[in-house]
Amino acid sequence: MKTLVIVVHPKISESVINKRWVTELLKFPEKYTVHQLYETYPNEQIDVLAEQKLVEQHDTIVFQFPYYWFNCPPLMKKWLDEVLTHGWAYGSKSGYRMKGKKIALAISLGVKESDLNGSGKYKYTLDELTRPFELSFEYIKANYQPPFAFYGMDNNVSDSYLTLGVKLYMDFLAGME
Repeated sequence: MKTLVIVVHPKISESVINKRWVTELLKFPEKYTVHQLYETYPNEQIDVLAEQKLVEQHDTIVFQFPYYWFNCPPLMKKWLDEVLTHGWAYGSKSGYRMKGKKIALAISLGVKESDLNGSGKYKYTLDELTRPFELSFEYIKANYQPPFAFYGMDNNVSDSYLTLGVKLYMDFLAGME
C-alpha cells in the first residue's frame, strides 16, 4: 500500500528542501500519495470527510513540514483539530480509524542540530519539542514513529547538502514501509 505524505508548507514554491522532497516523491506515484494541504485548501477550508477517506486508504502517513516558532504550520494544526474528530479518530464508538497506522513527522529545520539538545541554544531536544504530536497520535492509537529531521536550512543550502537531504528523506520513507 502507498504511503500518504501530507505536505504542509505555506509557501512551497519558495521552499528549499521541502520542494525538493516533493519533486522526488512525485517520481514514484506507485509508492507515494503526495497531498499538499496549502494547495488543496488555499482558503484553509478543510473537507473533513475527504481527508478522513484519504487517511483510511493508507496504512502509513507522513506529515512533511517546516518547523518554525517551535511548531507546525497553522494549517496542520487546523487539520489535526478538524480531521481527528471524536467518533472517527477516537472515542468509544469511533472504531479508532487510525489505529495501528504508522504515523511520522518529516521536519525541515533552519537551526543546527546541535542547537536542539539539553544543553544547546534552545534547551530542548526535537523529541521533547514534538512530544505533543507523539501523544496526540498515541491517543488515537496510531503507531507513532520517531521523526525524520533535516537541520541547518538557515545555514547550509548548498546543492550537495540538499541532495543529501533528499537521499536521507527517501531512505527514511523506505524504512517506514
